[in-house]
Amino acid sequence: MKKKISLIGAGQIGGTLAHLIALKELADVVLFDVAEGIAKGKALDIAQSSSVEGFNINISGTNNYEDTKDSDVIIITAGVPRKAGMTRDDLLGINLKIIKQVADGIKNTSPNAFVICITNPLDVIVMALQKYSGLPKNMVVGMAGILDTSRFKYFLSQELNISVKKIESLVLGGHGDTMVSMLNHTKVDGKLVLDLIKEGKLKKESLDRIVQRTKSGGAEIVKLLEKGSAFYAPAASGVEMAESYLKDLKKQLPCAAHLKGEYGVNNLYLGVPVIIGKNGIEKIVTIDLNDIEKKNLEHSISAVKELFDAAKKIDSFLG
Repeated sequence: MKKKISLIGAGQIGGTLAHLIALKELADVVLFDVAEGIAKGKALDIAQSSSVEGFNINISGTNNYEDTKDSDVIIITAGVPRKAGMTRDDLLGINLKIIKQVADGIKNTSPNAFVICITNPLDVIVMALQKYSGLPKNMVVGMAGILDTSRFKYFLSQELNISVKKIESLVLGGHGDTMVSMLNHTKVDGKLVLDLIKEGKLKKESLDRIVQRTKSGGAEIVKLLEKGSAFYAPAASGVEMAESYLKDLKKQLPCAAHLKGEYGVNNLYLGVPVIIGKNGIEKIVTIDLNDIEKKNLEHSISAVKELFDAAKKIDSFLG
């Protein structure tokens, strides 16, 4: 029997997710949006490419949560995207209301689904989603670290003129200006990136610039697009998580997961390496951090806590 993925939000990320899932034949797709026409129109458009691309899945659009019933995976992109000049924090009030409605919709129809949240501000929204829905913490996860890591690897590959496939790295912490590029865990063709600086093959200033560009990777795209935010890379990252769950690939991926003491963090969602398999988040992977990485991660944790405190002021239920 075919698996079922429901996409809550049929905007740019939702539509791109549907297209990628169809091309991979991962599952049947239900595109949900309060604007029913957009969901149905995008679903129909993608479905009409099936004979060209040769995929065989059902894809439909709806504004009724009943149509998403018994989904294996739910990917949430619903919410207002960031506009130029807007911080992720500005989005908080608006998107908390939206995520509460989504939580109510999915907990009644797909209580056993693996739920991936992409809505910003990510770490706080995914935590609110888990609290509102009451779904198991290992089955509710945020997509951020894969995207941030992918951006970092791309920028590094361009600087060094080397294939992204030859770069290993991790970007952890909150999804925002305090994210941490783990330089001690970044290898280029098997060699530590910090050793490349010692050997004079990469300037420290260049690496610092790449780290900073990664932090503002989303804002850079918002500024360029003027009317919209990133959607191709976020969608590809979400699909990687869904695929690891559906196929029990047990991939190690950086995701916003609920921590219970790992990395010195209790009862907070934060970007860390996790193993995703058929049971959702099967393991939080703890990696050794040097003093600089610890300090940077603590700074990121403080920023996430601060934003969650702001969310609790907006809605005391989250307290």
